[in-house]
Amino acid sequence: MPLTTDDELEDSPVVANSLMNRERRLPSYNRELGIDVVDVLHATEARPARWPDLCCGTANALNEAAALLGQDAEIVGVDLVDLFACPPRPPQLRLIAASAASWHPDAPFDLITCVHGLHYIGDKLALLAKAADWLTEDGLLVANFDTRSIRLPDGTPAGRRLTAALRSQGMTYDGRTRRISCRGRKRLDLPYRYLGADDQAGPNYTGQPAVNAHYAPT
Repeated sequence: MPLTTDDELEDSPVVANSLMNRERRLPSYNRELGIDVVDVLHATEARPARWPDLCCGTANALNEAAALLGQDAEIVGVDLVDLFACPPRPPQLRLIAASAASWHPDAPFDLITCVHGLHYIGDKLALLAKAADWLTEDGLLVANFDTRSIRLPDGTPAGRRLTAALRSQGMTYDGRTRRISCRGRKRLDLPYRYLGADDQAGPNYTGQPAVNAHYAPT
């Protein structure tokens, strides 16, 4: 099947989906990720705690968290489209229009989240690897992740070999909730080579059209 590059993918109408994750509020973040974001940040020893949210949409949830956390946190929202809905912004909240796949931070983080954003990324495994490497030694990464979106060259899901590889390198994957997480900085070296993305994969478990990523095992 024809696959798109990640640069081409950013112009796809599937990636620009306005129904997924655009207007989410803070309670839905807690529900989707299975954590209380504010409690996690309050529990960190660092002050201010540092939290980036990848594929943050309009950043409503981040603005709400900033109001609750005050000077106890530095919050960064990254989204491909500059449609942020929270001016004026408190000084501890920074919103960046950029591709999550190519953005790079300037310091490690105590919490990294991505609520349903990985569904629209091409090289999902590369982004997971980068995010795991951005953590502090006790930081937490939590994201929604559907392993069925990782496909082999023949189009079949990568399956148990993928989940075994992730778990062997310190990642936790819950197939029931479709969440991936890890605690503490990780250097992932996964046995897959990225081939390209399929933005015509159709709906995933959320009911919304999503992107499959194709890899060759190495």
